[in-house]
Amino acid sequence: MNIYAISDLHISTNTDKPMDVFGGNWVNYMDKIKEDWNSKVSDDDIVLIGGDLSWAMDIDEAKLDIDTLNGLKGKKIIIKGNHDYWWSGIGKVRDILPENFFALQNDSIKFENVVICGSRCWCVPDSPEFKEHDMKIYLRETQRLRLSLQSALKMKGENDKLIALVHYPPFTYKYEDTLFTKIFEEFKVDCVIFGHLHGKFVKIDKEFTKNGIKYYLTSCDQVDNKLVRIDL
Repeated sequence: MNIYAISDLHISTNTDKPMDVFGGNWVNYMDKIKEDWNSKVSDDDIVLIGGDLSWAMDIDEAKLDIDTLNGLKGKKIIIKGNHDYWWSGIGKVRDILPENFFALQNDSIKFENVVICGSRCWCVPDSPEFKEHDMKIYLRETQRLRLSLQSALKMKGENDKLIALVHYPPFTYKYEDTLFTKIFEEFKVDCVIFGHLHGKFVKIDKEFTKNGIKYYLTSCDQVDNKLVRIDL
């Protein structure tokens, strides 16, 4: 079983939200993702999708976008991003998912010796987008992340690996600690997958280790529209 990750697909099957207005990396990007996906993934593999899957505004539109990935191999694990406005409740989301699609929201799932927990998180203090009103959401999201990891620990065996799938980068642009990173370290997470960041001015490394935890930035435009292999 191999594990891959990608995020921020921003699919718009039935919505007028063309991504190529954001630059050359977005031209025919879904065709590139699918081509790379088909060249790597087997039915036994897992693909983690770290939020912002669809531009849809309601669940029916989102189902059309999700169905565009249905023919691709592997088990797909999704979480909510800040632009997933269609994600109105985890029960409704799970009701529309095809076979081999799994949605996480402050909980976890296990495949073989790997436990995956999922939580959206939020922008962090000292990041450019953080405003005064974000503090309340930030603190609330730390509690949701803790719930996710508590759920994971209940199913984690002694030699199992633990992955945290989140949407927002859980640290500052200077890689400084936050409540999120401290929680990851408290629960001894092996690696963290995140996205959210776009554009040519992103300076964060695509893969690095901080305090013993591997971090992977997987926004599709940052990884050349290719799935990232996760090494545990």
